[in-house]
Amino acid sequence: MTIERYRNLVIGSGEGGKILAWNLAKMGQKTVVVERSMVGGSCPNVACLPSKNVIYSAKAVSLADPIKGLGVVTGSLGVDMAAVARRKRKMIDGLMELHHGNFKASGAELIMGEARFTEPKTVQVTLNAGGQRLLHGERVFLNVGSRASIPNVPGLAAAGPMTHVEALNLERLPDHLVVLGGGYVGLEFAQAMRRFGSRVTIIQRGPRLLEREDPDVADALLELMKDEDIEVLVQTDVLHVAGRSGASVKLQVRSGAGERTLDASDILVAAGRTPNTDRLDAAKAGVELDARGYIRVNEKLQTSAADVWALGDCAGSPQFTHVGFDDFRVVRDNLAGGSRTTRGRLIPYCLFTDPELAHVGMNETDARAKNMTYRVARLPMALVLRTRTLSQTRGFMKALIGADDRILGFTAFGAEASELMAVVQTAMLGGLPYTALRDAIFTHPTAAEGLVALFANPPSAPMPMHSV
Repeated sequence: MTIERYRNLVIGSGEGGKILAWNLAKMGQKTVVVERSMVGGSCPNVACLPSKNVIYSAKAVSLADPIKGLGVVTGSLGVDMAAVARRKRKMIDGLMELHHGNFKASGAELIMGEARFTEPKTVQVTLNAGGQRLLHGERVFLNVGSRASIPNVPGLAAAGPMTHVEALNLERLPDHLVVLGGGYVGLEFAQAMRRFGSRVTIIQRGPRLLEREDPDVADALLELMKDEDIEVLVQTDVLHVAGRSGASVKLQVRSGAGERTLDASDILVAAGRTPNTDRLDAAKAGVELDARGYIRVNEKLQTSAADVWALGDCAGSPQFTHVGFDDFRVVRDNLAGGSRTTRGRLIPYCLFTDPELAHVGMNETDARAKNMTYRVARLPMALVLRTRTLSQTRGFMKALIGADDRILGFTAFGAEASELMAVVQTAMLGGLPYTALRDAIFTHPTAAEGLVALFANPPSAPMPMHSV
């Protein structure tokens, strides 16, 4: 088999890989991208954008509720899951058209197939359409992403549980959905499916939801789930699963109250991610993996092999599309002679429940672990007048303020929390004191206006830290 040679070989077309390929190809460099299944990666196909599309449909149901809604009367309320899926597919089709257009315009070649290393910087590609090709890159960029993990519970895999991929393609309404995992994916889907009309149970092994968040944040999300009539079982282990998800399943579970059996129609697994490196034969390329299967990289995203980089989830980067994009910028700038690194990045994130949970920087748990001194500014969202106009006054926001008056971290749980967070993040990036936001003139009535009230009366003395 003849080896085809390229300046740049990109394995995986996720956020970092595709944008890097487009940029390098536009510079006149011969570039090829090998993609196993989803052009553009998971974000435009089965993750970020499709999930938010479906979540918005679920929000529409809540807004039209005859009791809790906005007073809009349209007759009997119903949900057409097939129509929800069609709306989502229409969005994806538009995104795929944009992606294929970008590949064509850039000149980057796109090959659909699965790549395995045969030697350093050389892969054999099994084409989806049949046949094989042998490709060599002077430089290789790995962007193979991750997938939902299936816990090692007896009977679970055999039951054929859904991951977020299958859940987003549902054209029917589960009668009783059990969600394994009380993290970000699990909570978003639990609320959406409950609003569509499913009975929903969340099973969380740990003592609380969102274990990486401060306890007050986790408690607020637990209260939200319960108010949505979602059953939440914490400190609960699944011992055994029988039956078939999509038809009928039985889950034997154990908690502090003892063992019980849950009868349900469907299972959604939302219990972490596994890197897609197991079929790369990375060792043949001299690319080292860590104990969990993630590619070992330095702060410039260089792997253990010369002229091989890794970006996104597979490199152990925080699993957000916006981080994948910044990984691209790190690699791009260094290829051009810069010295950009991943060190010290200020990475925001948002849980798109309704209302949203948004965070950037340190939380109180982080500050205590580092024995830092800080002050807390806190404000109920009900005092942000924008939330009154939306009839969405649930939640709060809080900021951690350092001894030098700079903002160490910010959390908002409430309407338009992600937009609030972006304002604070900008101030943090600029190294501004909290007083810059306190004294700013924001438009009335906007969510950002609430930052004036938040920072108006922060505690005057630093809070001494202690172990928890």
